[in-house]
Amino acid sequence: MATSQEYIEFVCEQLVGIENVRYKKMFGEYMVYVNDKPVLLVCDNTVYVKKLPEIEELMSGAECGVPYDSAKEHYILDIEDRELTAKAVEILERITPVPKKKAKKK
Repeated sequence: MATSQEYIEFVCEQLVGIENVRYKKMFGEYMVYVNDKPVLLVCDNTVYVKKLPEIEELMSGAECGVPYDSAKEHYILDIEDRELTAKAVEILERITPVPKKKAKKK
């Protein structure tokens, strides 16, 4: 089941107070960007964050799951917990690089 438009809008509403939030549809699912950095992956109406050492302690009580076939295990973010979400997004935005633009093929 793909993520619904209503759910991705709800996810972004939960990020109130965080600037420069946008989302992009990719293969029927969504990536949420903060300051052009890919921070949250939303698949099947579930919010995932990469398992990184910088958020390990913060996410220690979180469930884990695989967002799609062949993906590595991710933490599942409780998007309704605004305090946890704000902390996770702040850390992830700080440590995530802006993706490099791919050169267009001629």
